[in-house]
Amino acid sequence: MKTSLVITLSLLVATQSFSQKSCCAKPSSTETFAMLTHNEKFVATHLDPHPFTLSNPIGKDITFKTADGKEGHAYEIKAEKPTNNYVFVIHEWWGLNDYIKQESEKIFKTLGNVNVIAIDLYDHKIAAVKDSAAKYMQSVKTERAEAIIKGVLSHVGTKANIATIGWCFGGGWSMQSTLLAGKQSKACVMYYGMPEEKMEKIKTLTTPILFIWPEQDQWINKEVVTKFETNMKTTNKSLTVKSYNADHAFANPSNPKFSKEFADDAYKHATEFIKLHLK
Repeated sequence: MKTSLVITLSLLVATQSFSQKSCCAKPSSTETFAMLTHNEKFVATHLDPHPFTLSNPIGKDITFKTADGKEGHAYEIKAEKPTNNYVFVIHEWWGLNDYIKQESEKIFKTLGNVNVIAIDLYDHKIAAVKDSAAKYMQSVKTERAEAIIKGVLSHVGTKANIATIGWCFGGGWSMQSTLLAGKQSKACVMYYGMPEEKMEKIKTLTTPILFIWPEQDQWINKEVVTKFETNMKTTNKSLTVKSYNADHAFANPSNPKFSKEFADDAYKHATEFIKLHLK
């Protein structure tokens, strides 16, 4: 079953036309993951989230200049005392909704004296149903997403120490944000996201990675994780894989596969990992 899904994904990638790329260009890891939105089973596993509005938010919405000359959007929570420690939070395929803002506030309260920035890679688009989420995830262009992240990096400045965390779509972009942050990056947490596969990029990592992996995941499956482990070992990079007997999106309370026990344990490991490296 897993092998057939990998083959299906490969065929989808091979036949998909990517704008502004040559016919021979290999898609990025994030583009490869976006192709899963053409898989009906993948889409179906994401239950539409219950309506939710965050009451009494402690952060604020901000805009900033992006590297492509446009504007970006994020939700920022500032530390009470000035600090150069930042956590970048990357949303799931629903977009920067109030669930992500709530999770950002939880991370902020757990870690203590840090600044938290939840980055919007959808440019103000938020999905309430899975069909819209699939459409928005498909429409994300690598160049635009990188321009947004570079804009956030300019916003925090060159003295910032950065940790990143994200889920699903955001798990892959957590690693990409770490790569873009370079030596400023101190820790990277990926929840069931697509890892970077290009060795020339992996070689530039200066950051340890915690990869939270549900063993029942049919998309970020054993083959994907094994390859990631091999690539990181080959380049002498630090990778910790924390696995659970759970399915994709197990940490999302709105998902039918949600496991509070595993989600709480993964959150504990994620925040402890960030605390350890973001000093």
